[in-house]
Parts: sequence; C-alpha cells; structure tokens
Amino acid sequence: MLNQFSRTQLLYGADSMAKLQASRVAVFGIGGVGGYVVEALVRSGVGAIDLIDDDKVCLTNINRQILATRKTVGKYKVDVAEERIHEINPDCEVRGYKTFFLPDTQDQFDFTEYDYVVDAIDTVTGKLAIIEKARDAGVPVISSMGAGNKVNAAMFEVADIYETSICPLAKVMRRECRKRGIESLKVVYSKEKPIRPYEDMSISCRQHCICPPGTARKCTERRDIPGSTAFVPSVVGLIIAGEIINDITGK
Repeated sequence: MLNQFSRTQLLYGADSMAKLQASRVAVFGIGGVGGYVVEALVRSGVGAIDLIDDDKVCLTNINRQILATRKTVGKYKVDVAEERIHEINPDCEVRGYKTFFLPDTQDQFDFTEYDYVVDAIDTVTGKLAIIEKARDAGVPVISSMGAGNKVNAAMFEVADIYETSICPLAKVMRRECRKRGIESLKVVYSKEKPIRPYEDMSISCRQHCICPPGTARKCTERRDIPGSTAFVPSVVGLIIAGEIINDITGK
C-alpha cells in the first residue's frame, strides 16, 4: 500500500522498512548536527526516537539548526523536535529528556533499550560517557567530531576514531578512548583545519547575551564560541543518519 515511506521502500525493501520501524535510536544533542539526524531518521521510518538535550532554541541557532525558527526561539529543543516529528510521522514514539548528559546524569538512561546511539554533544566528558555506556550495553554508537569553525562540507568523512587526523576534537577523543580501552569508534570528522573566528565584539554573545530566560548553560560560560554555517552541521547530521539507516537495514 502506498504510504509516506514508499520511495524509501523502493530502495530498501519491505523487510528493511520493518526493521527501521521496530528500531529505537537515542540522539544525544539535537542542535546543528543532531537536529538533522533526527529529521532524517523520522523521514526514513525509524519507529522510536529518544531526544536528549536541555537547551532552548536561541536566536543565534537560526543560521544552522533545523529546529530553530523565529517561532521556536525560547522553546525547549526537545519539545520543538517532538512536535516536528509527529507532524512528519504521528506513529513515531518519542521520549524527550531535558537533560544535559554528563557522567553524573548518565544513570537516567538504559542503553540496552537502544538499537543505535548518536553522540552529537560538545563536551568530551559527556561524549566519553555515552560511548562507554553504549559499549557496555553492546549497542552501536556513532560520534560527531568538530563541525564548528569549518566551511568545507565536502571534506567530512566516516572513519574509525583511530584513523582520524587534523581535527583537534578527534585528537583528544583518540587519546581518551585509548585510555579507556575503547577499541573502535565510528565517527564523522573532517581534515579541514578549523578557521579562527573573527573577534567582533559587536556581534559576540559575550557582550550581547540573548540566551532565553532559564537557560542553564549560557554561551558566556563557554571558553570559545565557535562560528558555524547552515551547510556544515546539516551535512554531518545527514551523514550520521545515513550510516544508522544502512547499519540497521544491513545495506
């Protein structure tokens, strides 16, 4: 019967679509990268998605985050994402967690429930906790490396963490993964050298913070505020989603 996933089924077949519908994917971080991961997963027929992010949509997110519009500024990203998911596929089961994932919040999550895990957060300690929890649960995980301060979307590729180079975040992750005995980790990264952002205080969040009221972690608290584009995080997110879909279906 013709349905909203018919064009995908023409490529993957009915059995693969059934696998996607029966799968639960956890997306940690639904900003520039994670938002596009969610978008592609729900449009591909994934039947259950967990959304983990404590952030609210900010005006400065509009340049790159699919969940960010003038109407959604100030709203929790997980709430905006859940509404959008159900507008695309009302049958998709969604669980939203307004949680900043770190080692001290990791016990809220049972990783054995997941068929796949996406690490699209920024903090190294959080990323490592996600990766270790997924490993201990025997669940596949894919991790986004640095997407900020880069402008060449064509340079992103899928690799094992120990095959990466150039990317500063990947360098840190290689070292920390090795310390923890993590033998392998699928990542999306780029060999493009990061651009140093302009020091323009007239448009700096440090001088003109517009974080919505109640924001737990304001940009002014960050060591660096990276620049970003509409087309780099989206490409990373779509690459990640493609890897997940192909891994679940065995393509």
